[in-house]
Amino acid sequence: MNTVSKTIKVIIVEDFKLTRVGLRCALNTYEDIDVVGESENATDGINLVAKFHPDVIVMDLGLPGMNGIEATLKIKENFPDTKIIVLTSHDREDEVIAALSSGATAYCLKDIEPDKLADVVRDVYQGICWLDADIAPKVMKSFPKQNSEGILLAKHEEEGRVPLTEREYEVLKQVVQGKSNTEIAKELIVSVHTAKAHVCSILQKMCVNDRVQAAVKAVKEGLV
Repeated sequence: MNTVSKTIKVIIVEDFKLTRVGLRCALNTYEDIDVVGESENATDGINLVAKFHPDVIVMDLGLPGMNGIEATLKIKENFPDTKIIVLTSHDREDEVIAALSSGATAYCLKDIEPDKLADVVRDVYQGICWLDADIAPKVMKSFPKQNSEGILLAKHEEEGRVPLTEREYEVLKQVVQGKSNTEIAKELIVSVHTAKAHVCSILQKMCVNDRVQAAVKAVKEGLV
């Protein structure tokens, strides 16, 4: 079991009370972990972050109002050193990529054992990224990999297509039209934070540095 030299301050953001209480009780059994606050929604959770400045946040995705991805973006914008563990029952590829692109350091499924979750808390506190074993293959196939000469190859260069989700294709079309995150959010009826997360994921998957490069590449390769 990993150990650290100080007590790790943790906040739990989870809308189901039974799950929230269970997580608090489980994590507080470890001497090096201290749950300093908990919330049933993202807005209150962000307020707790401002109050307690935790080292690690255990974040659900399916929260009422602002969802976990949106909350992760907002927290990382204001508290960049805070590590975020997504703990959810959702295992869809687009949600995993969006969560990681938003700034989450770990992605865990809710059937994780308490001892393993405690280790994940310790790992992310020390700057180590962590993915559930069932999630990792879905994520890795969407990221660039190296050929025999060590040159990065995007998945679309291997299979003839960019591995974007249906929603990401919709966002990419908006990017090609020169729309901002705010305009994309309004057009697709999502929050600005969600639109930003999708754009970040698109840039990463297309192996480009900015929106202009993504738009040029999309038109050149007939993606939209």
